[in-house]
Amino acid sequence: MIESLKTLFSAPETEHRKPDDRQLAIAATALMVQLSRVDNDQDERELQAIVNCAVKAHQVTREEAEDILKSALAQAEDATSLYEFTEQINESLDQEGKQVLLECIWHVALADDRIDKYEEHLIRRIADLLHLNHREFMQARHKAESTRS
Repeated sequence: MIESLKTLFSAPETEHRKPDDRQLAIAATALMVQLSRVDNDQDERELQAIVNCAVKAHQVTREEAEDILKSALAQAEDATSLYEFTEQINESLDQEGKQVLLECIWHVALADDRIDKYEEHLIRRIADLLHLNHREFMQARHKAESTRS
């Protein structure tokens, strides 16, 4: 018994891998899904903004983005915290990549033409978990607001 425990705890650290591109896309999309649900009014425009961001950010087709959204919806439903998604993102993206993701999250918040106080609070929490400072938080917001169509 003790030998099996030693074996378990001495497993090589290489078993802890970075998430692959699809897992990363699902984690990023799941954060956007959480945002779309925080005001208890998940709008179709928000879901479309999520798909658009996935297409742009992950260079996938619309069909692949919709498949990623379906996976993210399921994972977001079962999620107990944001940390399980932000941890994967922090392992894979640099500061610039995380700021681009935050800009996409702002696009989702802006999709229904209003930013709920709960949405803004959640975006702030996500930014903190992604280790983005206030300046990066505001830059992402302003960029999202200025590129709205």
